[in-house]
Amino acid sequence: MSGLIPYLLFPGNAAEALRHYESIFGGTLHLFDYASAGRSDGPADAIAHGMLVEGPVEIAGADAGAADTTVTMDGMFFSLLGTADAATLTTWFAALGDDGEVIDALQKRPWGDYDGTLVDRYGVRWLIGYQDE
Repeated sequence: MSGLIPYLLFPGNAAEALRHYESIFGGTLHLFDYASAGRSDGPADAIAHGMLVEGPVEIAGADAGAADTTVTMDGMFFSLLGTADAATLTTWFAALGDDGEVIDALQKRPWGDYDGTLVDRYGVRWLIGYQDE
């Protein structure tokens, strides 16, 4: 692993969210439930730790424990600027926006680059863009 890897605490839907990200970004998803992790601060089948690895985007997460706060994002985005070719980034933008909210459509900007912002169905904010190829 290298670089910053987001770790998100979900309100009981970590497996669903991480599988959704796997369907968009590819990679390999590893999920471990509370029972196998020896945790008792949540349901035995809740996700204690999950990681999407070996793909272009790595992300980790879990179902929030009883004393944890779930993910909220204000004043920030996860940026995927230039992390793949234009066609891939456009596909990711559309897939992440499905059942989410597009804040600013993916479009060409006055400075010549393309970018757009959205909040996905799990409340995660994304900035996606690229330069002309």
